[in-house]
Amino acid sequence: MQTATSPAPTLDDILRLFQETDRIMKENQAEIKEIQKETERISQETAKSFKTVNTIIGNLGNRLGQFVEEAVRPSAVRLFRECGIDVHEVYQNVMSKRDHESLEIDLLVVNDNDAVVIECKSNLSIDDVNAHLARMAKVKRLLPRYKDSRVLGAVAGMVIPENVAQYAIGKGLYVIGQNGDHLELRNEQAFSPTAW
Repeated sequence: MQTATSPAPTLDDILRLFQETDRIMKENQAEIKEIQKETERISQETAKSFKTVNTIIGNLGNRLGQFVEEAVRPSAVRLFRECGIDVHEVYQNVMSKRDHESLEIDLLVVNDNDAVVIECKSNLSIDDVNAHLARMAKVKRLLPRYKDSRVLGAVAGMVIPENVAQYAIGKGLYVIGQNGDHLELRNEQAFSPTAW
C-alpha cells in the first residue's frame, strides 16, 4: 500500500511563507500602533474626566465648608458667651503672611482679652483637627495683635464622628456641632480649653 505524500516545499514556497508572515506581522504592528494610539487617547480623556470630577468634588467640599462657616458665624458669639467667654466681634476669612509663612482662619471670634480661632469643615476628621492644632501654634506669631490675648481653638462641622469630637476635646479644642435646628458646643461644662 502506498500513501500519498505532499511534495517537499520548494525554496519559492518557503520564501512566499516568509513574505506572508512578514506581511501579517507588519499589518499586526500597524493595528497594534492604532490600538496603542486609541488607548492613549482614552487614557488622556479618562484622566481629564477624573481631574474634572476631582475639581467638582473639591469645589463642593469648599462650598459645604463655606456653608458651615455661614451657619457658625451668627451663633459663635452666643455659644462662647454661654460658656463664659464674653466675645463680641466675629471676623471671617482672616489671612496673614509674614516671613514666608501664612495663616488662614475661617472664623476669629474676639474680645479685648480673648481670641477663639474656629476651623469649619463639612465632615470633620482627625487630620482636620491636627491641621488646626498646627494652625493654632502660628496664631500669635502671624497675628501679633493677639500676642497678649488668650488664644483658644475650636472646630466646627456638619458631620462630626464621635471619635473625632473626643479627639479634638482631648486636645483642648472646643467642638461646635449641629443638634437638631441649632448649633451647640459639644464640650462638657467642666471642659478646660488649651490656651495658646
